[in-house]
Amino acid sequence: MSLAETRGRAPVVAQTGGQALVQALRTQGVDLVFGLPGVQLDWLFDALYDERDALRVYHTRHEQAVSYMADGYARTTGRVGVCLTVPGPGLLNAMAGLSTAYACSSPVLCLTGQIPSPQIGAGRGFLHEIKDQLGVVRAVTKWAAAAMTPAAIPGVVGEAFRQLYCGRPRPVAIEVPPDVLQATDDVAPAPRIERPAQPGDPDLLARAAQALGAAERPIIFAGGGILRAGASEPLRLVAEMLEAPVVMTHNGRGAISDRHDLAETLLAAPDLLPTSDVVLAVGTRFLQASGAAWGPKAHQTVIQVDIDPDEIGRNYPPAIGIVADAAEALQALLDLVPRHNRARASRREECRAARRQVAERVAVLEPQGAYMRAIRAALPDHGILVTDITQVGYLSYFCFPVYEPRTFLTSGYQGTLGAAYPTAMGAQAGDLARPVVSVSGDGGFLYNVQELATAVRHGLNVAAVVFNDNAYGNVRRIQREDFGGRTIASDLRNPDFVALAESFGVEGRRVRDPDGLRSALQDVLRAPRPALIEVPVGEMPSPWTVLRAGFVG
Repeated sequence: MSLAETRGRAPVVAQTGGQALVQALRTQGVDLVFGLPGVQLDWLFDALYDERDALRVYHTRHEQAVSYMADGYARTTGRVGVCLTVPGPGLLNAMAGLSTAYACSSPVLCLTGQIPSPQIGAGRGFLHEIKDQLGVVRAVTKWAAAAMTPAAIPGVVGEAFRQLYCGRPRPVAIEVPPDVLQATDDVAPAPRIERPAQPGDPDLLARAAQALGAAERPIIFAGGGILRAGASEPLRLVAEMLEAPVVMTHNGRGAISDRHDLAETLLAAPDLLPTSDVVLAVGTRFLQASGAAWGPKAHQTVIQVDIDPDEIGRNYPPAIGIVADAAEALQALLDLVPRHNRARASRREECRAARRQVAERVAVLEPQGAYMRAIRAALPDHGILVTDITQVGYLSYFCFPVYEPRTFLTSGYQGTLGAAYPTAMGAQAGDLARPVVSVSGDGGFLYNVQELATAVRHGLNVAAVVFNDNAYGNVRRIQREDFGGRTIASDLRNPDFVALAESFGVEGRRVRDPDGLRSALQDVLRAPRPALIEVPVGEMPSPWTVLRAGFVG
């Protein structure tokens, strides 16, 4: 090959597969990973050691935590969260977090080992072997592939990032056998993948602008796609231009600040949607509204904007369906709607009245509401709250004010019990200076209690609030109410949570009322350190008669 032919080409370097993988991650801008070592990953972790100043490794006590942490990091930073697992049981342990990331459209890259490449598919019983590992992980990922030579690794990693950046972000996975990580080969680096423009069909956007401009009472449903696209500002401007209430889904909370007069939660939708004439649904599956009695009717024009073409019309057939990045589509509407826009009276008082009605309906849910207010009073606007599947957490979906994007996380429709604490640790890793609070019940917290050690080891100053009713509280209530008081497998025996926290080197506290929680949280957030605050509680009022409209149709 002549000098002219080689000019401009990336240099070919002899590398092990482990080195090639680490350098490929660095090329794509990765500077931290969450993982656990194991024999199939030895050559990868040896390569990570060489790059330890540029690529930090957060190691945990269980593989479930690495995927949750990658998810929390990804959703709060907007960057790709990377987790590492050994094959077989390691990967299976991580799949709860991957399924959560899948439900919440989170950009997570899972790197997993394999058994030696000549043995794949032979079924001989090698350590950590499972049948069709790629097929298994495809159940909770958007894309999965294997890299079978060191030279192939940069290209496979590049394709993984292309999958993460194009269309809907969901987890992807790469498996690399141990002999490939150990082998040395001439490796040419692949280029860095950039996020492409995804603007939407101009004719459909023009039709949408005309319908919105002519609308008398438009309404906007905003989902998590707004946050992933960084579209909060164009969303706010479109809403103000249209005088349109913005109903935020659970994953869309923070799309606009709850201090804004037009900001609403799903509990206000039954009051606001029936009187609307044009509905703009952006970055949301539109599930709750689609099947509810108060959902859209034939005379209402529904416009759906989503980056995922499969979501257009999945739950409700729109009059106009636009496949586009939320930020780009909303910016286009900002430019196009004024050509058609009519004058409208302010709807700010109508929206404030809808919020007052919601507040009156949920006022019966005490002490859950008081505990939510206590946490909000202690947590700064830019602080992050991560909620688990728990009695207080349910109320937070609707009644915890969210003031900034990417500061409120749930496990989405997956409802993965025990997700909150490790997810919060991943969020903390994304910005060590930002206050982070997790809310769990006693049942869920013990799913990942061992990660208290991880928090201390890595200086992840999450404040874990654990509401302790000595039960799987929601299960126990359902058994009592629906099955004649016949309770089974729902009562729990718990440790002394304060002593348990202190045994890990975490500050432990116990408070008994909302004022005590507010004071304790303010204290630990003022001088950040890993902390656990136990709140013993009794049985709380059932939230479902009040909240059901926001969860199911």
